Amino acid sequence: MSARLPSWAWVTGLTTGAIAAVAVLAVQADQGTKPTAATSRPSATATADAKPSAEPGKKKPAAVPADSGTGRRIVYSLDQKRVWLVDASDAARRSFPVWPGTVSPDPGSYTIGTRTEAATGSDGVAVEHILYFAAKSGIFLGFSNAVDGSSPPPAAPDAKTGGIRMTKDDGKALWTFGTAGTTVRVVE
Repeated sequence: MSARLPSWAWVTGLTTGAIAAVAVLAVQADQGTKPTAATSRPSATATADAKPSAEPGKKKPAAVPADSGTGRRIVYSLDQKRVWLVDASDAARRSFPVWPGTVSPDPGSYTIGTRTEAATGSDGVAVEHILYFAAKSGIFLGFSNAVDGSSPPPAAPDAKTGGIRMTKDDGKALWTFGTAGTTVRVVE
């Protein structure tokens, strides 16, 4: 014997189903892309890939400091808090801002010595793509990026940190470019 529902139950069920379907579609539509007016110009870091792009609106890399030597090298400007990856023809292939530690290298020429894939920074943050190039006051100085992509937290005034941090993408590019023996030129 089959049970038969009254007609009002069918109408109520169909109405409830229709309302649920509309609600799901409304949520999906709300999560879609909506055109919005820009309230400010987006900021971008100046970068260049192995093959410079001629795309409209793409910035050229910031100019390599004039006193940074010649040939294939990594240039680190203390004043600009910026790094350049310079190829053998003296063209900047990539340039990006960095967050320096509390101990800075003296201006001069260094070479990448030890490369470490991953470790814990002196601030307790997991870092990767570590390229050591100098030591000062018993502190090792090197480039790295946080595994989670974050910028370093502000150091305590008495903390001695030698890590020069960058974004995850910039860290990966520097790791690929900065093989052992690569020159690092530190300028003011």
